[in-house]
Amino acid sequence: MSLKDQITEDMKTAMRAKDSERLGTIRLLLAAIKQKEVDERVVLDDAAVVALVDKLIKQRKDSIAAFEQAARQDLADKEAAELKVLQAYLPARMSADEVLAAVKAIVAEVGASGPGDMGKVMGVVKTRLAGKAEMSAVSAAVKAALAG
Repeated sequence: MSLKDQITEDMKTAMRAKDSERLGTIRLLLAAIKQKEVDERVVLDDAAVVALVDKLIKQRKDSIAAFEQAARQDLADKEAAELKVLQAYLPARMSADEVLAAVKAIVAEVGASGPGDMGKVMGVVKTRLAGKAEMSAVSAAVKAALAG
């Protein structure tokens, strides 16, 4: 079963359970998937759906920070609930040590040396670690590997 099919099944389950908060978040995700498919005239595979979920999670995290800074805990809580539902659709994340090991292997494979090669390394890293690790942590690991 593809990830998109799983999300659709989860929507049906949430409808039957009358779980309106979860249902709203899943519908939002399905709408984002459908929008991307229509805009680009493609059918999204699991990797593309994971990338989209990752993007939505980043938006939620940014919103939570903004709402907490504006002292709007009610809205921050709503975003946090959506964040929790969305995170269920991501594959298991890599630990910091695993990310660092993968980055070092890619740096050696690409033959990068120094901060000037960061773009070359990030291009390869993004394709291999997309959805498996948070990109901000990956970027920090690449900087550390190239500096050291």
